[in-house]
Amino acid sequence: MMNFRYAFLLITLFLFPQQGLWSAEKQSDSKPNILVILCDDLGYGDLACYGHPQIKTPHIDRLASQGMRLTDCYASAPVCSPSRAGLLTGRTPNRLGVYDWIPEGHPMHLKQDEVTIAQLLQKADYDTAHVGKWHCNGLFNSKKQPQPGDHGFQHWFSTQNNALPTHQNPNNFVRNGKPLGEIKGFSCQIVADEGIRWLKEWRAVDKPFFLHVCFHEPHERVASPPDLVKQYLDTTLYEDQAQYFANVANMDAAVGKLMKTLDELKLTENTLVFFTSDNGPETLNRYGKGSRRSWGTPGVLRGMKLHIYEGGIRVPGIIRWPGRIEAGQESNVPVSSVDMLPTFCEMVNISLPKNRELDGTSLLPLFAGNNDLQRSTPLFWNYYRANSTPRVAMREGDWKVVAHWSGPEGIRRLGNNVNSISQEYIKNAKLTKFELYNLKEDISEQHNLAWQERERLNHLKKKLNQKYKEVQKEGPVWDTKSYEQSREKSLFKDQAK
Repeated sequence: MMNFRYAFLLITLFLFPQQGLWSAEKQSDSKPNILVILCDDLGYGDLACYGHPQIKTPHIDRLASQGMRLTDCYASAPVCSPSRAGLLTGRTPNRLGVYDWIPEGHPMHLKQDEVTIAQLLQKADYDTAHVGKWHCNGLFNSKKQPQPGDHGFQHWFSTQNNALPTHQNPNNFVRNGKPLGEIKGFSCQIVADEGIRWLKEWRAVDKPFFLHVCFHEPHERVASPPDLVKQYLDTTLYEDQAQYFANVANMDAAVGKLMKTLDELKLTENTLVFFTSDNGPETLNRYGKGSRRSWGTPGVLRGMKLHIYEGGIRVPGIIRWPGRIEAGQESNVPVSSVDMLPTFCEMVNISLPKNRELDGTSLLPLFAGNNDLQRSTPLFWNYYRANSTPRVAMREGDWKVVAHWSGPEGIRRLGNNVNSISQEYIKNAKLTKFELYNLKEDISEQHNLAWQERERLNHLKKKLNQKYKEVQKEGPVWDTKSYEQSREKSLFKDQAK
């Protein structure tokens, strides 16, 4: 019997010249594909695999079971535009001058001389695509500011900010510079379908790929498929709440479609998938009935979007890379979206950008099971318009130091978004009062240990001040005069009506 099996194997290999073995060898030797999925305003507690009691997210839960679920995953900022710029560049957003979300028409943007993941991978012979929300400039689809194509994306299908007028039948998508008008359907499905079509029809199949999928969900203005909404109406207080729950569920279904496509194209085994959110859940009309449908939750975390506390910056994070990351893992090692650029560079064996400070570190040791991730600089956040009084934070190990500043505590005195007044404080304000938390023992940041841990606080204060001054010095100043004047004229006209 053994001789017969051996002979059959020899005959098989002779007749079919190692096709299966050759494919596996080619797959393992080729550069890995990279798929980054970024949600908008998805809270730390909004997924079933992160403890939500009602929202069903089977596809994302499955993704987590196939890879590593990150319990201490951070966005680079507590608000959208800075967070996205930080992920793309591996740099804390204030270095880039992306200090806040970018209104339409604003001069603030991700500058052309910044180096993005897409540019680096394109030089390494990757095919690259961006589908979904861009929000890294104010003059979208204009030659006056860099567009996704200028930042390394060979194919782009994007919006400046949110899907308008809602997630349903959006009319503001642009494909490679061409406005498309109204598209029937819901935004996350439209974005996923574009990514799938690119994978199947448009990408260069002889090259590895980097696909950056940026869903608008579950950011306002929320709109969800009626059949999904109906599933949640019996277990929610308001229709708006059911709309939000269905919105997350719809996004989960879109993730499922993307994963199914990777399976169908036999790309799963050689593709790293990183799933995360740009910041914590929306703060507006929380748990109230009204025109908004913001029912996201930070879980046990303090604060939400626009806060420097954990609820604003700690987000869901899942990484799947078959054969390189053991399935079913959970890691409490602090990681950030700024870690993606150095991680991908090491994966592909390309050099890091020169003549600029990077704020992330490669996660490859973590993927290999080494939890002692060495950082040359602690994780850092700075948001001048935070809803809570602290404006700056830094995490080192289990400890987080939170700092107030010498600028206004309320945001009204800073005006609307980045302007000549706010930039004076952004560039010159000093750090004043400090708070200290042990996140391992106090994830909800309820016990300020600044007085009990004076020596540790002084050590972290010194590091934080040094980092803050360095970043503050590097950040550019935008000429916002014409934008402010045009906004004043617009407000005047609205009042006159």
